[in-house]
Amino acid sequence: MVERLVPDELWELFERVVPPAPSRPQGGGRRRYGDREVLAAIIFVATTGCTWRQLPPVFGPSGPTAHRRFTEWTAARVWAKLHRLILDELGSRGELDWSRCAIDSVNMRALKGGDLTGPNPVDRGKKDSKIHLITERAGLPLSIGISGANLHDSQALEPLVRGIPPIRSRRGPRRRRPAKLHADKGYDYDHLRRWLRKRGIRHRIAILRKGQVSPLVSRGFGRSASRSRASVISRVQGQWWARRRMRRRPVVTS
Repeated sequence: MVERLVPDELWELFERVVPPAPSRPQGGGRRRYGDREVLAAIIFVATTGCTWRQLPPVFGPSGPTAHRRFTEWTAARVWAKLHRLILDELGSRGELDWSRCAIDSVNMRALKGGDLTGPNPVDRGKKDSKIHLITERAGLPLSIGISGANLHDSQALEPLVRGIPPIRSRRGPRRRRPAKLHADKGYDYDHLRRWLRKRGIRHRIAILRKGQVSPLVSRGFGRSASRSRASVISRVQGQWWARRRMRRRPVVTS
């Protein structure tokens, strides 16, 4: 089970970002469970939606132990570092497609409140959060951000594009700008188009204004192309929603 959830290739990357275990000068205490077993337990909880206390004993560490280690690693930004390493690894193999990236957002429940929450305009003003993301053509997230649910999508475009890290390429220097960025009508603002053009990024932003045709149709991309770009983000969102733990987030404090 552990090897299936944490294959050798993932484990080799994780070892490069996980902080060393704290030392016990006086010795004693219980044996610390291995990081690989705990990582497998965390992945199991995240993908199945079970509670920490429902964690099967096959992994070794108990639910509270896995949760405590998850909290420690989150505070150490282990997940962000791992994401960066994975992007570099895929980029060096030429497995990232920068030709057509997409940007969108998805609302997320914040049942315990905390920072980065706001009244959700589509859920009776409940205090929720919103996840903003840019994906490459196949749907792998390149840049991710979180905000209150009341933040307009358009306000996240510039920070998200700036947030794409310099990623290794199969040949040549590191890359951090997509060749083309697809977006829905929530990003239909001329200043965003100008901002993207200045950075050499072609845009395909659907037009909201009445009486105009979407550039996806008028420039030969057609309705099927528009749907295909939207389906990439929808597929990512669907994968999150299929995992109950990914539908809501814990308290986030600044």
